[in-house]
Amino acid sequence: MHRAMLIAIGYDDTTTAVAAMEEAERLSQDLVLEPDALAAIIRNESGKFKVITNHHAVGGGTAYGMFWGLLFGMLFFVPVFGMAVGAGLGALMGKVAKTGIDKDFENRVRDMMQPGTSALFMILERATPDRAVEAMSRFGGTVLQTSLSKDAEAELQEALHGENAAAAAQQ
Repeated sequence: MHRAMLIAIGYDDTTTAVAAMEEAERLSQDLVLEPDALAAIIRNESGKFKVITNHHAVGGGTAYGMFWGLLFGMLFFVPVFGMAVGAGLGALMGKVAKTGIDKDFENRVRDMMQPGTSALFMILERATPDRAVEAMSRFGGTVLQTSLSKDAEAELQEALHGENAAAAAQQ
């Protein structure tokens, strides 16, 4: 069992991340990744962020939608989706903050996301990161990746999918 990996691929324009996300969705069967575990973030020339997951704005209440909202909120210090953090979301935010996402990874992602850029984010739970990166290589970009610790992965699975998924992640 591979550890869950968080991969960010940064691009020097505002359009490539969306094209790369469409390709990753198309390849999701081959790469063994869940389409929900993909997000593109675009930072326009004026510095505003726009997040796209599966061609719809995040905030529909899906577990990964909440995860992406909280992750990007934590990374970029902005309430990306205008999501009010209630008690349940506050608890999930605490889990995301404690997932052991490498501080160096966070800083490198922030540095990479300058105005006029975009990035594709993928969470790979069962895929080999090298295969996913290779499949996406035709788009170019700067690849950053970090693994989630076993405990963090279990907590995240529990928060996203419930108790049974957390138990499966421990196997």
